[in-house]
Amino acid sequence: MAHGGGAALRQGLPVTNTALLGHHRAMQLAPTLAWLVDAAQNCSGADRLLAELGAHLVGDGVPLAAGALTLEVPHPLIAKRTWLWRAESGEVIEALGFAPGGLAPDPPNDAGRRWLRDIAGGEVHEDAVGRSDGPLLGWIGPRPFTADEIERLRQAARFAATPLAVLAGRATLQATLDAYLGKRSAERVLAAPLRRDLGETIQAALLYADLRNFTILSETTPPAQVIAALDAWFDRIAGAVHAFGGEVLKFIGDGVLAIFPVLEASPRRACDAALRAAGAAEAGMAYLNAERRAQGLPPLAFGAALHLGEMLWGNIGAANRLDFTAIGPAVNLASRLEGLCKQLGRTVLVSGALAAETDMPLIALGSHSLRGIAMPCEVFALAKAEAPTS
Repeated sequence: MAHGGGAALRQGLPVTNTALLGHHRAMQLAPTLAWLVDAAQNCSGADRLLAELGAHLVGDGVPLAAGALTLEVPHPLIAKRTWLWRAESGEVIEALGFAPGGLAPDPPNDAGRRWLRDIAGGEVHEDAVGRSDGPLLGWIGPRPFTADEIERLRQAARFAATPLAVLAGRATLQATLDAYLGKRSAERVLAAPLRRDLGETIQAALLYADLRNFTILSETTPPAQVIAALDAWFDRIAGAVHAFGGEVLKFIGDGVLAIFPVLEASPRRACDAALRAAGAAEAGMAYLNAERRAQGLPPLAFGAALHLGEMLWGNIGAANRLDFTAIGPAVNLASRLEGLCKQLGRTVLVSGALAAETDMPLIALGSHSLRGIAMPCEVFALAKAEAPTS
């Protein structure tokens, strides 16, 4: 009776059985699968994983014309992302599927499949990665795949589950922090330890704005309508801030604190961006109020203040409960200056510090004392005529 390698091991004999050596050789992974195990999770994103996976499969002899990867993503507006990779050029393009209430109708779930058929025609091979409702990985070749090639694609999908889960976890964390903190602040939080003694002093143009008469609105209006009004207001002000490169740092009740960090030697670009954002917010609110009047709803008035200064940008809070924010005299001044809008009958007020750094036309309104601020502040308004906000 022939003894295998297992018997030799049990008897403490040297293992020289050729069958055992052949078994070890058979366990060696194909280069594509080895890459998925060892290195795929280090890709910068799912798009790069798709491109590199496709290139590895081609290198292993699988004839591919293109591939597609569809993932569900955690995002306030986007429900899914689909990437398409073309073997000929290595190019990756992307399509977005929007969530209900997003910016555009949600495209069909077969976006990747339709793309692949447009490229090469014929049958598309698809595999769910990890679970039946998981990411969808699709491929198309210049000819129909053989049974062996289909099995290799299925193995690749199975081995892709772990690195895709790692990348999805990173994307979830990044998207969550972006949604609650803003992109710059989220990057700062991810790059530093979670300790409250960490922060940095930055210079920025600040925009502080809030709604007028919100207390009356909230007490006389059904809660659902109040939330709808707040969301519409935040859409206009935050949309204007983001359009000009700023970042909303905080929603404070019905108020907004946004920053335009100074990234160059001169603060002029940040100051001009803040001024343009304030003007865009005014225009957006004018359109919103026209819609509200047409619906028989009262218009929403707001005040906004712009200031340039330094602030501490970082973690504050309790030992085990942190908040990432900006604090300092510049933030206080912007808040107090906004409180002057109603008194002066202006929607947007600008501090002398910011006005000194821009060539955009402004109207001088003199020097004013601000509550809690030691020195009077030179105050300016946007050059166009404005109606009182009260």
